[in-house]
Amino acid sequence: MTLLLEDDGRQFQTRFRLTEIDTPERAQPWGTRARQALADKVFRHQVRVLPEGKDRYDRMLGKIYLDGRDINREMVREGHAWAYRQYLNDQSLLEDERRARNAGTGLWSLPPAQHVPPWEWRRGERGSNMPALASSAQTTSFTCGRKTYCREMSSCAEARFYLQRCGLTRLDGDGDGVPCENICRASR
Repeated sequence: MTLLLEDDGRQFQTRFRLTEIDTPERAQPWGTRARQALADKVFRHQVRVLPEGKDRYDRMLGKIYLDGRDINREMVREGHAWAYRQYLNDQSLLEDERRARNAGTGLWSLPPAQHVPPWEWRRGERGSNMPALASSAQTTSFTCGRKTYCREMSSCAEARFYLQRCGLTRLDGDGDGVPCENICRASR
């Protein structure tokens, strides 16, 4: 995410990563809503940033506070983010995540098949061990994250993979469980 920050009256844009949490990617289910939730919290507000260094992509790492509220924690409590296990220092975030999950809050209101942690989603984008979907005519291996629209799908099997395994719900415009109707109806 890019934030416009102001420090002593000087404005600058910087790439900023909230520590200890991981929000869904843009193309991932709940990704857009998570970004909007964060924007609703901090846009045009004076926040306090507690920097914790930089990551390997040269992004500033840290926590954001607004009027004493821990925004990173709120994102987890409201179901807009996971506690990022690989970089977790505050174990109590796991309890916040568990409560949000049990309450069906935010992304946890989605079907369980769509509860793919962002770090696994990103691994799938790079073509690692995401499950393959077999077509009746042939076995083809697909990976999440490369395509986002029906016009980019080469087959109904690929569209089904993106809907079922990657959670790309936009492919099922009418919500009937059949993705890319123009492709899948033609293949019946």
